[in-house]
Amino acid sequence: QVQLVESGGGSVQAGGSLRLSCAASGRTISRISWFRQAPGKERAFVAATNWDGSRPTYTNSVLGRFTISRDNVKNTVYLQMNNLKPEDTAVYSCAAKMGERDPWGYWGQGTQVTVSS
Repeated sequence: QVQLVESGGGSVQAGGSLRLSCAASGRTISRISWFRQAPGKERAFVAATNWDGSRPTYTNSVLGRFTISRDNVKNTVYLQMNNLKPEDTAVYSCAAKMGERDPWGYWGQGTQVTVSS
């Protein structure tokens, strides 16, 4: 089993920054990601990285503004979000998988991010 706990959400004005954290515990995971779900929309991929920090990937809309990183000592993955826009408003969740071909089988509870114009 894997437990994921997000924190760091909040409300900011457009152009501001937030850093989300996802603390992981339990089994060793291979890859961890951030997804978001805006009101009335389906959940969407935001960013992911291998647990060793290799192969970071991002959805196009956040390239150059968001950075995914991890702290191995703290077993925590971060999503640094800069230059936030109102369209970034969503519930952000982290997810993990055991192997490259596995589904995102482990999810956190989510944290709300609200960006006002």
